[in-house]
Amino acid sequence: SDDRLRRIRLPRATGIEWGTDLSFSFVYVRDLEPSGAAALSGEVEVGDQICELRPVIEDGDDGEVVGLVGAPFDEVMNAFASLGKTVKDVDLVFFRGTKDELKAACKGGSLADTDEKIMVTVIQNKGSKEEEIRYIEAKAGCNVRQLLTDNGINVYQSVTRWTNCKGKQLCGTCIVNIVDGAGNTNRKSLDEGSTLRENPESYRLSCVSFAYGDITVETFPPIEAAQWTR
Repeated sequence: SDDRLRRIRLPRATGIEWGTDLSFSFVYVRDLEPSGAAALSGEVEVGDQICELRPVIEDGDDGEVVGLVGAPFDEVMNAFASLGKTVKDVDLVFFRGTKDELKAACKGGSLADTDEKIMVTVIQNKGSKEEEIRYIEAKAGCNVRQLLTDNGINVYQSVTRWTNCKGKQLCGTCIVNIVDGAGNTNRKSLDEGSTLRENPESYRLSCVSFAYGDITVETFPPIEAAQWTR
């Protein structure tokens, strides 16, 4: 067993403020209400990452386990919101460590596993005479926008190259097309899905897209006037 894993039973009103990074996954304890159940237990700390939820049924039996390692923020919130009305307590499993340490632990490996490399294939100016394909080796879990801009690849069309929000998910203009390997990226949050609702499912905002395996990215995908997000 891993001594970084901690199981605790709390009331469904846990007194926990949940947070996540720009990947909108790997939900962790952002803050604790001083008088809340989690804080009073002394077993939960800011930074602990949620791994599992199990409702405690009225007769004391355990309900079905809901795995939450790496789950999107919306999925974690829905797991709590969908608890039955008779559920008063929940068993939660937390991991005390960083996201990379949790990912390594899930693989059964050491911290060295966090240096796993992936290949990002980038198609620029597809269909034109200037079409170019680049291959970039990157660390698993890299942010797509950051990786591309660090390698001199522009993800912004037209004047948004100079007027964008610098990766803060405010302008909705860093659109790329994940043409292969979409399953190796984080899921869309409700906000990103809403922002890109007029676009194909494979279109992503690169500022909130993270690659955990090999992917192929097309920059400057075709976008009609109605598809602009801001």
